[in-house]
This record gives sequence, structure tokens and C-alpha cells, in this order.
Amino acid sequence: MTSEIPAADPVSIPVVDLPAAGSVSIPVVDLFAGPGGLNEGFSSIGEDEGAPLFQTVASFEMEANAVKTLKLRSIYRHLKRNGGVPQSYYDYITGVMDWDEFTTEPRVDAAVEAADEHVHEIELGQATRNDVGDRIKKALAASPKNASGDWVLIGGPPCQAYSLAGRSRRTNDIKFAFDKKHFLYEEYLDILRRFKPTVFVMENVKGLLSSKNHGVSMVDQILNDLRRPSDSVSYDVRSLVVDPKNGKILPKEYVIRAEDYGIPQKRHRIILLGVRTDVVKRTDYAVLKETPKVTVRDAIADLPILRSRISPMRFDSDENWEILRQRAVARRGALEIDEADDSLVQDFTEPETTVDGSGIEALIDDSGSDDPKIRYQKWIHDDYLEKSLQHQSRSHMESDIERYAHLAWKAGELGKSPKFSDLPAGLEPNHKNIGQINTPFLDRFRVQIWDEPATTIVSHISKDGHYYIHPDESQMRSLTVREAARLQTFPDNYFFEGTRTMQYHQVGNAVPPLLARLIAEKVVETLRLDGKSEKRIAKTG
Repeated sequence: MTSEIPAADPVSIPVVDLPAAGSVSIPVVDLFAGPGGLNEGFSSIGEDEGAPLFQTVASFEMEANAVKTLKLRSIYRHLKRNGGVPQSYYDYITGVMDWDEFTTEPRVDAAVEAADEHVHEIELGQATRNDVGDRIKKALAASPKNASGDWVLIGGPPCQAYSLAGRSRRTNDIKFAFDKKHFLYEEYLDILRRFKPTVFVMENVKGLLSSKNHGVSMVDQILNDLRRPSDSVSYDVRSLVVDPKNGKILPKEYVIRAEDYGIPQKRHRIILLGVRTDVVKRTDYAVLKETPKVTVRDAIADLPILRSRISPMRFDSDENWEILRQRAVARRGALEIDEADDSLVQDFTEPETTVDGSGIEALIDDSGSDDPKIRYQKWIHDDYLEKSLQHQSRSHMESDIERYAHLAWKAGELGKSPKFSDLPAGLEPNHKNIGQINTPFLDRFRVQIWDEPATTIVSHISKDGHYYIHPDESQMRSLTVREAARLQTFPDNYFFEGTRTMQYHQVGNAVPPLLARLIAEKVVETLRLDGKSEKRIAKTG
């Protein structure tokens, strides 16, 4: 029998009043769940203290790899809440144990059964509405009842049709106006109409603000629909960052700038908090509190140093990589390759900005601090994890490796990502239109800056790494899956199933879990603003 790992110390994040151990959790239904970013944030509240405030009773996702990730995280959560996480979980995510070995371990089989019961691989749409409705009805009926009957709906309908990049690529596409992705929010709306959750949280891209369909503003249409899904239920659709003080909220005031709230990423998303008007009568708004920035350095500097891989793989060797590194040094110093001496190479390959894990443990031990950097470190680290998961460099063409090295070095000098004009002769991408003013070079190559939050991690990171160049020029590579996951605030023990391409895709599509945690806290605060907290979170029995 495998040993049990004791629960970790409670994560140091903003405090909310928690129910007593044994209280009934508030059910959560997660639509368009992806790999579970929103879910992770809600599920974390009270969990380490043995009094989880939220319990996800149904998750719906259509992509098979994301479903596998959701199920694995559900298994982890079930184990954590029922006796502790066994060593076998860590053996599985580190490759010591395969899936069959892991799932036949004591207690794990029950966790698998629970995950299969509430994680559903299904595409939401008109054709599946009855099926989805039946599963939600069954899940809510089977969940223990909290005294108030509250439950929460979360999720973000796929956003390709609303994104600025997506629309720019399809400006003249007649089919775009009829793209069903424009109206996937109606599946969300259908659940509101039929099941009337106490609260909902809906996430989408900032591009929704300017998106139109047949000349009609999509954001206005969606807000109006969400406020009044049917004659029998209505919602106050609130901003999480602006208290209107009895005034009207502008659509742009629903945008959360994640970097303002301790997330190491400049991710700007519309997040709507809907509260049933017959439940919470008061007009007070629970809004997020701005904090100092958490940077790329704070997020990834303690991860192991890696060298890039060379594509095609038959050319990948330490010797060939060393040649590329020396060539990059020569370009940086405007020298001929045979003039690049050893001291310059040494300085280039071991800069002061590379990984320095000193002080991390002391930082985490400072449990009395509300510093967002300490909160972030506590959120992501797991003392029982003995290696960095999914932290392998991807392969790049030799020309791209040299570009990455030069651009990262230049970014260190400039304090910002370089422009096309900063590339030396011989490193320009071989595109016919590269010299034109409007060439989207800056949209293709971008260095992440050590002492700033990262640019937005999106699913395109699965295609190539040009937009996500590591700031350490000595590593000459793009970000790994784990580095992207760190910038998205996924805990280090969060394992993404599927190929590496699909892992990147899942990370880029997710809501940052730590941001979801902060939102969940505001849901708790909102539900208690009417002075009925004892009723809402009352202990049963």
C-alpha cells in the first residue's frame, strides 16, 4: 500500500470566512471547462483547511485531452479530500507509474469512479441540450444540499469568433457572420433559463466589446440576454473591478486586467458576475483589490535551465548547439565567429538573470505576509513534487534559435521586446513582405521581459514559440509547457494530458486558476452581503 502524504499548509491568500468542517459545500457546474482553470480556483477555497466551500458536481468539455486532464485533477481533488494524496499520484505524473498501475491503487479506483460520474466529454449545442440538462439535473439532485440551496454556474464559451485576431483573419468571410461559435453563449443562457443558479461567472475575450453580428453589438446582446434569461428569473450582471455606485456599468468596465491582481500575465478578459436579483438585494459590489505586479522572473526564474532543441532532430546535439551559441555570441558582439573568445561565451551562457532559486523557501515560509509574490509562490509550489513536470524545451530551426538568442539579449538591454530593426543582417525572417511597413513582425516574435508580467498566454503557443521567447538569452528557446502554466498560475502538481501540442493548447485556453480563486472569494462575499451568511453556509444535521 502506498503511503499517504499529509495535507499541505493552507495557502496564504486573502482570507474569507469558511464553514465549519462537515458543512455542506456549494455545488458548482462548469460549462466549456477546458482543462479546469475556473474550477481549480473555486475548488481551492477551504480545501486545505478541511472545509471545502465549493464542490464541482458536473464539468462539460468537448476536447478529449482536456477531458482527461479534468478527470485527473478530479481524481487528485477526491483523494486530497478523502484521506490525502497518495504517493502513487506523484508516481503517475512523474512517469514512474502508468495509468493502469495508478488507477488500480487502493482508494484511487473510487476516485476514478467519482471523476467519471461528473466529468462529461460532450459538445454543447442545440443537439445536446436535453442530454446536458439531464446530467446537470442529476448532478444537482445527487449533491448534498446546503441550507440556502445556492449553487454556482461557471464557464467561458469558446471565444474564437469574438477575438480580434480571429475576426481579422475572417473579415471577408461570409460564413463568419453565421459561425455557431458566435452563439455558444446561448447554451450557457439555456442553463440559466432552465436551472436558475444563484450565481454565475462567465468569461470571454476582450474582443467581444467590438464584435458585431449582422451589425448588432454582441456584448450588448449578451448582457441583455444574461440579465433576463426568461420571465421567471433575472440577474444583476456585475463587474468584479468597478463599483458603479448606483450608476450604469459600461461594457469595458467588465474587463479584468489580470496583472493588476497578482497574476504574472497581461491577460485582459471580460468576466461577468451574475447574481440572481431575488437572492441578493443589496447594491454593494464585491470588487477585486489591486496589488503590486508579479513578474515573469517571479513566476519562472526558479525552474531548471534548459537548452533549446535543434530541428530537424538529426542535427540536435550538444556540439551543434554550442556552435549555434557561439555564432549568436559573435553576432551580438559584431565579431567574426573565430573572434568570439571563451570569456565572452561564458558571460553569454551564464548571465546573472538565469535561474536562482535561493530565497524561495524562505519566501514561502513568510506565511504572515499578504505580498502577492508570496501568495503566488504558495499557490504554485508543492513540497512533495520532486521534479518539474512538463518542463522540456521544444525543437526550433537553427535560424530561429539564433533569432531567439539575439532578440532575448537585445530585450535585456532595451527592457522591452525588440523591433525588426534590431535584428542584424542575416537573421531577418525569409518572407517576401518583411520590409513592408505593415509586416506583422512584432506579432510573430516577442521576448518575455523578466521584470514585467508576461504577455497573454493563448492557445497559439501550441503552434510555435515565436511570441513566447524565454528572456534568458543563454537558453535560446521559447517557453516550455510548465513555464506557460506558471504564467497562467496553474499549480506545479497540475498535470496536462495529451501530446505536448495539446498541453500548450490547454494551458493557453484556460482561465488563470489563481485569478479564479480571487473571483470565487468575491462570490462568497457577494452571497454574504445580504446578512444571511449563517443561513447560507450553515452546518447541516
